[in-house]
Amino acid sequence: MGLQNRSKVTNYFSFIKISHTIFSLPFAFIGFFLAVKTDAAPLSFKLLLLVVLCVFFARNAAMGFNRYADREFDKKNPRTAIREIPSNVIKPGSALAFVIINAVLFMATTWFLNPLCFLLSPVALTIVLGYSLTKRFTYLAHIFLGLGLALAPIGAYLAVTARFDLVPLLYSFIVLFWVAGFDILYALQDIEFDKSQNLKSLPVFLGKRNALILSAIFHLASIIIVVVAGFIGNFGSLYWVGALIFSSLLAYEHMIVKPHDISRVNLAFATLNAMASVVFASFVIADLFLLH
Repeated sequence: MGLQNRSKVTNYFSFIKISHTIFSLPFAFIGFFLAVKTDAAPLSFKLLLLVVLCVFFARNAAMGFNRYADREFDKKNPRTAIREIPSNVIKPGSALAFVIINAVLFMATTWFLNPLCFLLSPVALTIVLGYSLTKRFTYLAHIFLGLGLALAPIGAYLAVTARFDLVPLLYSFIVLFWVAGFDILYALQDIEFDKSQNLKSLPVFLGKRNALILSAIFHLASIIIVVVAGFIGNFGSLYWVGALIFSSLLAYEHMIVKPHDISRVNLAFATLNAMASVVFASFVIADLFLLH
């Protein structure tokens, strides 16, 4: 079905890549349920819904702004020219309005969580929206993307406890290095285009081989922090099964993406990372409620 023939809702879901919510939402669940168990708090489905809405609205705003900010580049890049704004399915003004509405809804939702979350909401928005501009001036744009998604576990934890603690912060660092690592893989597709437009990425700066090495180092750091969090959090056997699967999926990404063959980048980026996120979160949460 062509973009012009789809429903407006379908177009906007495609515009924000709704399926990619699967990267951050499972880690938000980890933060939420970790907080519930840590504080022995009653499970509030209303609070859980508010957390999900925060993730949804923040991600909508971030992705919408990314598409709006990059619209001229997307027109020139054959890989992205079919996106909604370059295809004139969604007007730039409508995209910007979508961003503003979701940003306001995000801040409004944090008001119903607690004062700390509301106070920090502009900081969170600055990070998740600011990422879209970073590749214009720094090769570390992947780190900023990782930082944006890393807000999910600690943000969900704050929603319940209104305080910072070590273990949820460790999960944020897991997400930061994990996302930065797979975003480097994704950026391999656009090296030549990025060079032609003076856009910055670590593959542009380092070349394919060295970028892949750095991506592997980032993923190794993520795995190490998974292990550290497991010991500090005193998790049981289910956690370690999840950690093993998570680590294996990350390792497999680097087995199928090579400097001379990036044909399976989308498999590594979308499928394997979605599996890693969902499976790991499922085992962590199961461990929290069955073995703690």
